[in-house]
Amino acid sequence: MGVLTEFFGEAESWRDTEDNLEPLVELIRLIRPLQTKKLATVDLQDIITFLKENYSCRKQLSLYLKEILKDIKFNKILTDAAILQDVDFLFEVKKRIFAKILPYQPQKDTLEYIFNQVFYLANDGIWVNKIPVEQLEELYSLLKFKSIYESVAPHSVLSEILVAMHLITQRISGRAMETDVIKMVPEFDDFESPFSAFEKELFQIEDQVRSSENHFITIDDLSYSQLMVLHKQCEEFVDRAFHNSSKYGISLRVNQNLLKIRQQLERLKFLIPLLIVEKESDKKNNGIVLALRLIKFNCYKNNVRKFIAESTQLISYEITQHTAKTGEHYITESRKEYFKMFRTALGGGFIVGILCVIKVLLASADTSFFGHAFLYSMNYAFGFIAIYLLGFTLATKQPAMTAAALIKALEKGVAKQGKEAEKYEAFAILFARVFRSQFIAFLGNVIMAFPVSLLGIWAIDYLFHYNIAATKWETLLTDISPIHSLAIFHAAIAGFFLFLSGIISGSIANRDKHNQVFFRITEHPMLKRSLGKVRTLKLAKLYEKRGAGIISNFWFGVFMGSTASVGLFLGLNLDIRHITFVSGNLALGVYGANYQVSNTMLFWGIFGIGVIGLVNFTVSFSLSLGLALRSRAISLFELRFIAASIWNHFKSRPISFFFPTENKKKSEVVVNYLSSDGKN
Repeated sequence: MGVLTEFFGEAESWRDTEDNLEPLVELIRLIRPLQTKKLATVDLQDIITFLKENYSCRKQLSLYLKEILKDIKFNKILTDAAILQDVDFLFEVKKRIFAKILPYQPQKDTLEYIFNQVFYLANDGIWVNKIPVEQLEELYSLLKFKSIYESVAPHSVLSEILVAMHLITQRISGRAMETDVIKMVPEFDDFESPFSAFEKELFQIEDQVRSSENHFITIDDLSYSQLMVLHKQCEEFVDRAFHNSSKYGISLRVNQNLLKIRQQLERLKFLIPLLIVEKESDKKNNGIVLALRLIKFNCYKNNVRKFIAESTQLISYEITQHTAKTGEHYITESRKEYFKMFRTALGGGFIVGILCVIKVLLASADTSFFGHAFLYSMNYAFGFIAIYLLGFTLATKQPAMTAAALIKALEKGVAKQGKEAEKYEAFAILFARVFRSQFIAFLGNVIMAFPVSLLGIWAIDYLFHYNIAATKWETLLTDISPIHSLAIFHAAIAGFFLFLSGIISGSIANRDKHNQVFFRITEHPMLKRSLGKVRTLKLAKLYEKRGAGIISNFWFGVFMGSTASVGLFLGLNLDIRHITFVSGNLALGVYGANYQVSNTMLFWGIFGIGVIGLVNFTVSFSLSLGLALRSRAISLFELRFIAASIWNHFKSRPISFFFPTENKKKSEVVVNYLSSDGKN
């Protein structure tokens, strides 16, 4: 207890310190535990005992705390701390990161300044809330803190609370009236805004608190009951707006606006009960609760991880909803669907084989790094768009889609109140379908890309007497080998781009829905006049069905085609390896070497195709699965049971992971599972 004796003993040195916060900083540093997460409670009994036994120290500490907290302003902590300050997502992230490195320092007459100096660690808000309430109440009494209801004078505690509530309410009312926010909730068009009604009711309560002798209200006060009803309506408005995002789409800006309103309503939900006193002990308890929460708010105000998680969850949900719907088309059930997938994969392999030949030809073009990047990108982009429009399949495009479909199915199973074992068994059967669909798509792509590339390079050599891979064959074959090159790393880059293209597809579909692009095209006056209403409607339907896919495939092509050139420009070994393309490159390399390839090089080339395909699938699927899990708030703990169920299913029916073998009864289980709306 040296700190207490030094500053608050007979010498009363706290009065002579140059920095009046130094005693409090040292005292909190003494109390602050080294480990907070594993600690169940933070015991202050030694300090309490010491203060009980030392009247002089207790008196001086009480005088000191009252001195530094006298007429202190803190309404800004209540209105701003741990609440979104800007609806621009990137700006908010940058601001919070910068504030972590160089914290913002407010005026010295504010409580925020004191907290920034004293409780400056992010985990201070955790351990302070682990102090037993009984000990805090005892300290409150020992140090003779006054009730927060004694005065409503400017800068008094209660006045600061009322000012904060006033500001928050006005901000909510203004933000909730913005056009983009109102558009999300057309159900409220014919009713008075609950936010305006809430604001009026709160102002009446504020006047009542300020004018009454007690400066508080009771829980049976009619105004309080009415206020809470209106608060509930405001929450329902926000919930409805978020719910309608699946119908109208949602932009990141609207998402941030709604999220800010929700956070402000939560803050009011905490502040309103502070105006209520039922018994005398409530005065003390409310003061303690306020102090603890102020510390917590201030500590969490620059939390970046929580901000990103809250801001992106709904957007990621809407994106994965679109990819899940698309992914369901990539999951085969019957043998007919299985072999249809094989045929469409052959079509995809056919086009990729042609793209491989064209890329080798483009490599001979005399241009810059970025010239090659443009040529390669356009080659890939238009090729992928052709695969998409012709209804063919590029195997590695599937994982990003099917992962979301799997989680969508799991989400239905989570909501369902049936047997857990049945849910996981059905999910394992569904996963087996996904796996075999990927397998047959890989097989179809690889089987077709190899001969088409071989035929293409032979035709050019036969017609023009020019072996386009004669000088490049060794590079083409070496780049496939997982031990002679960075093929695995480059395959992971391709897997990331596959995941990213799925995100682009979902985000464009969500954006178009929010911006009513279909309706805009349908009712475009110039299009209706030049094309006619029928053709304009067909154009709108075509864009709605294919637009997002075309754009995402275009960008996927740009990513794939420009990576190597960007790597060369930056001096980094960056490139992409895609299973279907390396199959075509293997054919080109073998022909370029005039079939004079060592058995070792040939082995590593064939083995490399399998490894690259596995990495493509694993990276794309894992990233998509993680995003889909987070978007639906499904615990990662659940993956443990999912993995066990899949393994058990594999042991019992390994063939089903490569070929459709389920009996009719099993299929009906999965159909019922997928078609369930989550209700009995």
